[in-house]
Amino acid sequence: MTIVLSRHLLPWTEQEYFALGETSVPIELLDGSLYVSPAPTRRHQMISGHLSTELLGSADAAGLVVLRAINLRLRPGRVVIPDLVIAEAGDLEALSLSPDEIRLVCEITSPSNAAHDRVTKMYYYAQAGIEWYLLVEPEGPVLQLYHLEGDTYREAATAAPGTPLVLTEPVNVTIDPRDLLPG
Repeated sequence: MTIVLSRHLLPWTEQEYFALGETSVPIELLDGSLYVSPAPTRRHQMISGHLSTELLGSADAAGLVVLRAINLRLRPGRVVIPDLVIAEAGDLEALSLSPDEIRLVCEITSPSNAAHDRVTKMYYYAQAGIEWYLLVEPEGPVLQLYHLEGDTYREAATAAPGTPLVLTEPVNVTIDPRDLLPG
């Protein structure tokens, strides 16, 4: 399907957003505007794939699922696409998840949108009440785990290659960042 986005008058509604269907690049709905990002780099995608694999067994053991690039409806008119989430299994046919289904949300920064992940999305996730936020800086890579305290995230742990991140919530797993990039 081809859609001419530039001729659409603002604001975009959720109905119009979801009518776009599946797209080849991430498109998020942020308060009536569309936020379009280019496809992630190979490094970004490799980290996402390896991180998903690292989390999968412990998520299964906890009765949770690991999902990548899923629609997350934070509130009416605000639908984002995190790189990865740990969530309740829920409805397998649902078009989007809600914040109460999410146990951990993860963003892997990209050169084109690092501030969006470090500031905007972190703020939105905190507003939505998502308890755990994992921010991955691809250079290294470095993992920064944040825990929600009140309405603000506080850093709970940082891990660089050779210094593993130990999670006890929402799943039990130890991840060495050097394992996220082979070679």
